[in-house]
Amino acid sequence: MIELDGLTKRYGEKVAVNNLTFTVRPGIVTGFLGPNGAGKSTTMRMMLGLDRPTAGDVRIDGKHYDRLKDPLTYIGALLDAKAMHGGRSAYNHLLCLAQSNGIPNSRVREVLDVVGLTSVAKKKAKGFSLGMGQRLGIAAALLGDPRILMFDEPVNGLDPEGIHWIRNLMKSLAAEGRTVFVSSHLMSEMALTAEHLVVIGQGRLLADTSMAEFIRQNSRSYVRVRSPQRERLLDVLHAAGVTAVESGSGALEVDGSQAEHIGELAAQHQLVLHELSPQQASLEEAFMQLTAESVEYHAHAQPGTPEWGLVQPSAQPSAQPTAPASPQSADQASPSQWGAGWQNDRRKKGS
Repeated sequence: MIELDGLTKRYGEKVAVNNLTFTVRPGIVTGFLGPNGAGKSTTMRMMLGLDRPTAGDVRIDGKHYDRLKDPLTYIGALLDAKAMHGGRSAYNHLLCLAQSNGIPNSRVREVLDVVGLTSVAKKKAKGFSLGMGQRLGIAAALLGDPRILMFDEPVNGLDPEGIHWIRNLMKSLAAEGRTVFVSSHLMSEMALTAEHLVVIGQGRLLADTSMAEFIRQNSRSYVRVRSPQRERLLDVLHAAGVTAVESGSGALEVDGSQAEHIGELAAQHQLVLHELSPQQASLEEAFMQLTAESVEYHAHAQPGTPEWGLVQPSAQPSAQPTAPASPQSADQASPSQWGAGWQNDRRKKGS
């Protein structure tokens, strides 16, 4: 379990994370969503002790990360697929992590096999593609057989087979009772993977709810009806107190009524229906609706393109985003698994 209580991070005057309080619970995949610059990576770095909070607290199974003995056996994380020593082979990269965290050497070959890298175990990581680097980072996260797993954009660079594999892996880990926390901008994939969502914008908590409830609360649901007896159908619906509006394509859209009720009304009046389908927004549409006011970086079409003029430019040029005082941006991923293990190793050696 991961518990955040009033977690806050400031870089000078820039508030990257603002009083976040939520709990990531075991047994389900929890998705972590937010626009670019929302503070997701900063939040995940603070969970791993890579950034120190300005205020608030975060605990891993009731302890601060720096109080965990052999932390990879508690929590495994993938924040940056390139956070590894490029001159080391995949096997030696994992071996260093295993030895610094009290993990048996035999576990290295086990996780290499799980992620499908056994055939390239002796090859140097600097020659790996992005997808291979992702697989190696996932292997590092799994190395200590932890109860908590955290992934930032785990499908980056993976082919369709790899995406299907990591989706099923995360679901199976959660089904074993583990805590699985995953951040991604790929909404279609998140909709297939996560059961619970935590959404932030401009560092603030916007939602902490189930996937189904999130979509219901932040989108319009309606029933689409099409019939060759359209006028009679309108009369029947009106008499039953059901309001229908034309969609512009010959179909009717009905809000606030179940498809079953409309179908029963049509059957009672011997009306032919060519379509009766409940419609619900996608996760992407619900996310866009909720975070519309929290997007920090807006793209605009170039002059001369068909989209030019759809967004009216303001009279005054907009100010440039204030850069964080820290050398790292507020939502920039950087070394996680290798960095955390390296820091822990240094602490053991007293450096």
